[in-house]
Amino acid sequence: MKRLIAVCAALSLVTAAVAFARGAEDKGEHKMAGHSHSMAAAKTGTWSGEIVDAGCYLAHGAMGEKHAECAQKCASNGMPLMLLTKDGKAFLLTPPHDNMDAYNQMKGMAGSMATITGAISERSGVKGIEVTGCTKM
Repeated sequence: MKRLIAVCAALSLVTAAVAFARGAEDKGEHKMAGHSHSMAAAKTGTWSGEIVDAGCYLAHGAMGEKHAECAQKCASNGMPLMLLTKDGKAFLLTPPHDNMDAYNQMKGMAGSMATITGAISERSGVKGIEVTGCTKM
């Protein structure tokens, strides 16, 4: 009887693991090993606003021309960047895995108004734009 219960428990665990793995694939979740992810659900478009460094903006609301020099220094030191739109929405800006050119170009625009092109997605309440293009306004 104990062996039968052990076998049933093991089969239940295997079934649950397979179902979980299939669910993750169906949702297009990021897979660390292959760095593959699905942007099929992501909406592509263009958004305009100020590029701010996340650290200074979130900590004490720093933005605008007075903060531009600091924002560029923070960006060059690896601080994450955000796009603050005119309607007050903030988006985390991320580079695509395969081509970081537009994202790297955007770092020099920290503290400035810009138009960002890319794919927008959301997870756990965080909205982000995978930057594929940018122009200074």
